[in-house]
Amino acid sequence: LVNVMKSFENLNHWREEFLIQASPSDPENFPFVVLGNKIDVDGGNSRVISEKKAKAWCASKGNIPYFETSAKEGFNVEAAFQCIAKNALKNEPEEEMYLPDTIDVGSGGRQQRSTGCEC
Repeated sequence: LVNVMKSFENLNHWREEFLIQASPSDPENFPFVVLGNKIDVDGGNSRVISEKKAKAWCASKGNIPYFETSAKEGFNVEAAFQCIAKNALKNEPEEEMYLPDTIDVGSGGRQQRSTGCEC
């Protein structure tokens, strides 16, 4: 929240606590993203954390991506979640997915062709 200083002050604690609890294999490169939400509140007049300050914190933690968002107005929300998904997938090991030629879908033993869905 860009209008609540306590949220900004808690970023270090939340990040450290997450790394302790989740124990990712590569904590230095865990794909965090920081969202400065509620930029719409009071026309931006009630904000207490500047974009510059938030970006400086993110830079000091290994260039964490930063997005200013408004969930109410839908501003930058989709872009933020696309970034989260992209960075999370980038850290996954490349594995070839096995799709059988036929799949038993509970049709009394009849086999149906796999469609090879690419999700």
